[in-house]
Amino acid sequence: GLEYGEDTLEIHTDAIKPGEHVLIHDDVLATGGTAAAVCALVEELGGVVVQCNFIMELGFLKGANKLKVPIASLLNY
Repeated sequence: GLEYGEDTLEIHTDAIKPGEHVLIHDDVLATGGTAAAVCALVEELGGVVVQCNFIMELGFLKGANKLKVPIASLLNY
């Protein structure tokens, strides 16, 4: 669920092997819902999320608070 509706994320069950380290890359970190969902999918398959990287972070929305891993952003607003 999102603040403005619902959406679905999917991943192939063989996309990540148990114990595999994963970097997640996305364009924008806003509320953190999508990135948190992707982290959950990776962890569900046994992967270990090492870091999330974004081109831009909308810091005033505090999406980074939903993530339990280090994040890096090129731009912060």
